[in-house]
Amino acid sequence: MKSHAMKWGMLLTLICGIAQASGVIVIAHRGASGYLPEHTLEAKALAIGMGADYVEQDVVLTKDDVPIVTHDITLEDISDIAAHFPGRARADGHYYAIDFTIAELKTLRRHERDNADHSMVFPGRFPAATPGSAIVTLSEEIDFVQGINRSTGRNVGLYTEVKYPAWHRQQGKDITRIVLDSLRSHGYSKRSDKVFFQCFDADELKRVRTQLKSELKLIQLIGENSWHESSADYEAMMTERGIAEVASYADGIGPEITQLVEWPTAGGKVRIKPLGALAKAHGLLIHPYTLRIDSLPPNAPGGAAVLDALFKRVKVDGLFSDFPDVVVRYRNGHP
Repeated sequence: MKSHAMKWGMLLTLICGIAQASGVIVIAHRGASGYLPEHTLEAKALAIGMGADYVEQDVVLTKDDVPIVTHDITLEDISDIAAHFPGRARADGHYYAIDFTIAELKTLRRHERDNADHSMVFPGRFPAATPGSAIVTLSEEIDFVQGINRSTGRNVGLYTEVKYPAWHRQQGKDITRIVLDSLRSHGYSKRSDKVFFQCFDADELKRVRTQLKSELKLIQLIGENSWHESSADYEAMMTERGIAEVASYADGIGPEITQLVEWPTAGGKVRIKPLGALAKAHGLLIHPYTLRIDSLPPNAPGGAAVLDALFKRVKVDGLFSDFPDVVVRYRNGHP
């Protein structure tokens, strides 16, 4: 007789239409963040219910070395920290997670991302004035995902990113070692485990592979040099020589969508850039970010056109999206 977990997993598959029809994985970008505030457990639960294969964890450290799941090293754009701790900002006006203990951060409530003037970054999303969940630790989120996997019979994976490792070291903290230790303590240490480890910092990924001896699957994120996410030269990275070097330590790349495809003019044809073919030639996985239905690439005629270009022309292996249900439906033949 099948276990209750297997029965529930089969039922969830039927309800959500999540049977994977191709090898392309759907990665929930900060959860189902198009619908609920990013990096909340509610957003992760919704993403899993929508059929995402992986949920993403961006990770920064607290003052007492607890890894928490949040995108930025500062917190004023996604929480009520300024109201709770007036006067605790640094000289630049920002409230850094690393200046607060986990006990202090647990008193905060997350909300939809806003701008400095408190207008919403994405106006059509979850109301910014509506309070959301507490900030969660990496350990809490892993336990949550594993719990849903157990109760449904699914095997949703983790997609974990360490944020600004060089900056953390300047603050006296080795975020990468702490995050790898946390993953290991929850059973994620082997290449076969359902987890990807990603970072924009090329030197840090090389360290993960060579010095810290991690077997996990590594993804080299590719940004813009102007972002100053790390000292990496992303323009050089996207050349034949650069991609060959990435292939020496990583399993794949995570480029921004427009580094793979673009629409030069409104109503014009898509242009396929060379990065995808270079990556494929060197055996690298391609997991681009981020499909946002409410913020498509410039001149793109619609979400379906972006998906067609990525799936059929570039032949990506995975895709990050704030709207995982849209990508799941497309992948499974139900646009």
